[in-house]
Amino acid sequence: MSKATIAVIAAVSAATGAGVTVAMYSTRAEKKNQAAAAVSPSTSVSATPTISVPAPVPATVPAAIPIGNKGVILPPVDPTGLFQYGFPGPVADLATRSALVSSFDRRLRNPSWVAEHITPASLATSNGDRKHSNFVEDSAVPEKFRGKLKDYFRSGYDRGHQVPAADAKWSQEAMNDTFYLSNMCPQVGEGFNRDYWAHFEDFCRRLTVKYPSVRIVTGPLYLPKRDTTDGKWRVSYEVIGNPPNIAVPTHFYKVIFAEDGTTSGPVALGAFVLPNAPIPNEKPITDFEVPVEAVERASGLEFATKLPVQRRKRLCADTICALVIKEYADKQKAFGKEQKAVTAPTRTSPRNNTGSSSL
Repeated sequence: MSKATIAVIAAVSAATGAGVTVAMYSTRAEKKNQAAAAVSPSTSVSATPTISVPAPVPATVPAAIPIGNKGVILPPVDPTGLFQYGFPGPVADLATRSALVSSFDRRLRNPSWVAEHITPASLATSNGDRKHSNFVEDSAVPEKFRGKLKDYFRSGYDRGHQVPAADAKWSQEAMNDTFYLSNMCPQVGEGFNRDYWAHFEDFCRRLTVKYPSVRIVTGPLYLPKRDTTDGKWRVSYEVIGNPPNIAVPTHFYKVIFAEDGTTSGPVALGAFVLPNAPIPNEKPITDFEVPVEAVERASGLEFATKLPVQRRKRLCADTICALVIKEYADKQKAFGKEQKAVTAPTRTSPRNNTGSSSL
């Protein structure tokens, strides 16, 4: 990464000391999108709920080594012989469920990404009720790698949905899918999961008023922070559980694909990175908008390799990106024993009145 692409990290909230965002990975002036690169074949997903996807195992035939004019010899060692005992990994536990598709990171005990699809019809149907859903461990993930319910007990963090339950009300089964711990990450409760993050999820749902099809990818990030003592950048995050088991992300991202309902039409693409910390409701969501490329560099993932640049539009240029602050107190009562009801004053982001956005 070129030094020219690294911007000074800005504070997320001076009032609350919320931390820093992924802005360090790119400047606000995003360079013109490059033409889509060639795409390597993707791994097919079976209809089974969860499968483990290891990296390809190389061939075990040692390659011949040329030795000057003496021809070739076979190497005296065979490192790939290790594979007769098993493949070390990494392995991604890929789950395909009614409400979501997710890839689980065994090392950090959090999902790497969770994808969902919402439409006006899916949000208008209400056949599921979260009071009938329970948080459950994902038995499809090997026991030694999975997140445990006890890890969250008295941890000080909420079990934060990556795909929110409110997006899956169209059936009880779909809503239950969102309560697997493989769809959870430790999130700060008051000021974030129960407040700003909830308003952001509501913003995503409101996109279906304009767009007939909205796809969202959500996941955690673990971003570096500059040490004030020596000026060096370091990644530091808490790990909850006894023994320590689940990493606490420093940030969360959402990558949004707002579609026009066709397979060849324009796609409004938006990416946002928020700190896992209290954020004032007055903070404009556009302050957390970043280029998709920045999320890709920070996460090691790719999101739109098959979307031609000609079909891409910037989401916040195509529609008003602003939060509508609502009362969530009643809904919070059902969030779980560790989550208290929080009443937020009813008001609208100033940007919702002006219709403008700054970059």
